[in-house]
Amino acid sequence: MRQPGSFHGSVWTTSRAAATLSPLFERTCPMSITAERKAALIKDYATNKDDTGSPEVQVAILSERIANLTEHFKLHGKDNHSRRGLLKMVSTRRSLLDYVKKSDEARYKTLIERLGLRR
Repeated sequence: MRQPGSFHGSVWTTSRAAATLSPLFERTCPMSITAERKAALIKDYATNKDDTGSPEVQVAILSERIANLTEHFKLHGKDNHSRRGLLKMVSTRRSLLDYVKKSDEARYKTLIERLGLRR
């Protein structure tokens, strides 16, 4: 008979390990962006005061999330589920950039210059 809190998969041991690792993991490798960072991106890339959904804002937020996931994969190379999400985000960003380029080439050039997407 196992003792409570033993090594062999008890609830106590598992939840304690998750609580210990979770804050450390979030600080070193965030997979998403914080609300403050998202608000700052919206403020920087908005075309007017109330703008939250213009292509520029969406591309900026996606670029931040893509950069965070890229850092995540440096530590967790076998995380294929998150890799699928990364590929979807890259595809969405590409579609938005194509739309901006088609509608206004000057906006497109300034956007990729500000984000540093082309070298």
